[in-house]
Amino acid sequence: MHLHGIHTIDTGFVRPHFDAAYLVVENGRGAFIDCGTNHSVPRMLAELDNAGLQPEHVEWLILTHVHLDHAGGAGELMAKLPNARLVAHPRGARHMIDPSMLWAGASAVYGEETMEREYGRLRPVAADRVIESADGYVVDLRGRPLLCVETPGHAKHHQAIYDERARVCFTGDTFGLSYRELDTAAGPFILPTTTPVQFDPVALHASINRLLSFKPEAMYLTHYGRVETVSRLAEDLHEQIDAMVAIAQSLKDVPERHEALKDALARLYLERAHLHGWQGTRAELLGLLGMDVELNAQGLGVWLGQPGG
Repeated sequence: MHLHGIHTIDTGFVRPHFDAAYLVVENGRGAFIDCGTNHSVPRMLAELDNAGLQPEHVEWLILTHVHLDHAGGAGELMAKLPNARLVAHPRGARHMIDPSMLWAGASAVYGEETMEREYGRLRPVAADRVIESADGYVVDLRGRPLLCVETPGHAKHHQAIYDERARVCFTGDTFGLSYRELDTAAGPFILPTTTPVQFDPVALHASINRLLSFKPEAMYLTHYGRVETVSRLAEDLHEQIDAMVAIAQSLKDVPERHEALKDALARLYLERAHLHGWQGTRAELLGLLGMDVELNAQGLGVWLGQPGG
């Protein structure tokens, strides 16, 4: 069942139910929100088929931000969508037209070989097909308004999409990470993402509150899927952002800081998961959150080196 014509697409990145993109269908036309990597393109096109649409029926590809698990496949996907325009935050749009800096930055972190394997080469999008969506820009999907809401904190080039018809937000990474394997009788478990390099806790708190101001019935997260009980999850995120900042500040001057950050974050998430009713071990938790612990620790480390960190 696709509530309000919203289809959740598992992009296949990393593991099942880790990385989602979305297809919104209205009056026989579609808008994709995020798109995964080059390797995700067949899954995106297959979901069109499931929805009874052809590639030429897609009018929009809207990106929450240009991190590669959200936008790496944009060029390849746009090449298959003859009538679509790409919508991205003004700070991110240029990187879709010329992805060389994105590639260089990510390659410096992961290495060329990993980049080729995990993401594939980034394909540019023609400039005349790219729209810069300043805060408040409305994407019109056949009379269904999709509002672009600037939501910095995870990245400066981040926007969320408010779908007034469905009363939901597509939150990218602003509203944290929630993997279904950590669900309990208490509902979904959630944690913030402080991925390098633009974590800003003050901005992230404000962005979460801004999304709440729309009074959404649910959030659609890239990692992963639809979550409800929005107010409770927002409270959890606010608490953890503060806890993660306190951890980072307490470890600012210790030797082997990165390893200390990883250990402290793993302890924080395990304690909170157990309070949430999850019964797994630390090893099982790290099986699900190991990459996030690593990236969150990196992001906090970068933030500590900046003014205010």
